[in-house]
Amino acid sequence: MSDHTEEYDSHDHGGNEAGRVTSPMQEFSMSQVGTGVAVTLVGLVVVFGVPLLLG
Repeated sequence: MSDHTEEYDSHDHGGNEAGRVTSPMQEFSMSQVGTGVAVTLVGLVVVFGVPLLLG
């Protein structure tokens, strides 16, 4: 069982974080917020509105 552990632990675990950027760190514009709100509203209408109209 130790063979498997050695195999997975043999790679480098760090040092390459400088080039990585995650979403909470990036800025966004009000245009992007508006697009997100519009997509959310359309999704809610599809998920809840269509079944209510058909049911």
